[in-house]
Amino acid sequence: MSKPPQVESFGAAPHERPVPRISIHAFCEFPDTGAALQRAGGDRRLSKAHLQVELGGIDGAVAHYRGQVTPNLLVVETKLHGSEALAELDRLAEVCDPATKVIVVGRSNDVELYRELMRRGASEYLVAPLSPLQLIEVISGLYLDPGAAPIGRVVAVIGARGGAGSSTLSHNIGWCIAEELNINTTIVDLDLPFGTVGLDFNDEASQGVCDALSAPERLDDVLLDRLLLKRGDRLSLFTAPAALEREYDAPADSYEAVIDAVRQTIPCVILDLPHGWQPWIKAALLAADDVVIVATPDLTSLRNAKNIIDLVKSARPNDAPPRLVINQVGVPKRPEIPSKDFAETMGLEPAAIIAFEPALFGQAANNGQMVIELAPKAPVSEALRHLCRTITGRTTQSVADRNTTSIFSFLKGRKRA
Repeated sequence: MSKPPQVESFGAAPHERPVPRISIHAFCEFPDTGAALQRAGGDRRLSKAHLQVELGGIDGAVAHYRGQVTPNLLVVETKLHGSEALAELDRLAEVCDPATKVIVVGRSNDVELYRELMRRGASEYLVAPLSPLQLIEVISGLYLDPGAAPIGRVVAVIGARGGAGSSTLSHNIGWCIAEELNINTTIVDLDLPFGTVGLDFNDEASQGVCDALSAPERLDDVLLDRLLLKRGDRLSLFTAPAALEREYDAPADSYEAVIDAVRQTIPCVILDLPHGWQPWIKAALLAADDVVIVATPDLTSLRNAKNIIDLVKSARPNDAPPRLVINQVGVPKRPEIPSKDFAETMGLEPAAIIAFEPALFGQAANNGQMVIELAPKAPVSEALRHLCRTITGRTTQSVADRNTTSIFSFLKGRKRA
């Protein structure tokens, strides 16, 4: 059997790895530096860290920590230059614990000062003004194990209303990313009582996700491999039980732990989130690397999608805005909000507009296939490919290119024979 094509690595960037539970104390000289730190501290990647920001600069830090234990990370700002700045740092070193990392913020773009600060034990020197993303990247880099494996990118898909088609689209997105973009992908069905990932792929529902949620601390590579259903070389399914005889009451931190365990081994993780607003759903949505909101062109979806988009933008000011998909466009005899008006209200350009194709989607569901498998040249399939390219930044092959590739592969095989 031929091996799947190899592609460059895919996943979250190193600075997108969440910072561990550390204490960070900042002493700033200027309000703009403090404001940048506060915005960075509210970011999802620093959600586990405890950040405290105050004015006072290095003098304030020296006075505060004389006789006290210093935090994991100390951020200090100086308005001095050259030897005066170095003298300040020497005074800080007298009260600073050896294990504490120190970031120095200054206003002088001085290479010699930078080199001398590094020689004296500073972890980093930054020149103000600072941006929140710059701070996040630097802090994350200080706690990134150089030998740590890359983590996967998490894409959360949620419907603006029940019946918007978010589950169907999330399954098609996962299949396309795995099969056409050649990225190892896992679809995690988190609609425990009513999940459909097993049905859509013609596989049996299982206790996979529930078993993981019941004991997330046991979810290592071996157990995860046993719980996942393989669907080809690059796609795996984490199916929900889809049963009603039990209560599903796992705490929010169990969902976080399971998602984190999956992304440790899988480059692309698609979360099929149910339509609801439990604390764990909100937490999973806001912690994801990418958010996709699926809405239908009606008033209820308009209101709900706007609420979700506003919340996500507010809670994730340093991230790209969520991606909007307008689904089931063109239902006969149904009054609809035009896609242009819908998008203007959201303040977002749609990442995809999916036409209402009940026969195509219905046949694919009955066959246990994805839409692109069943009708690779259909406009809906091209819209799905475009959405996957937008999410991953990768390009898919056109149908003609794939056919040409298969013909050349066949001829090459005949020539070797």
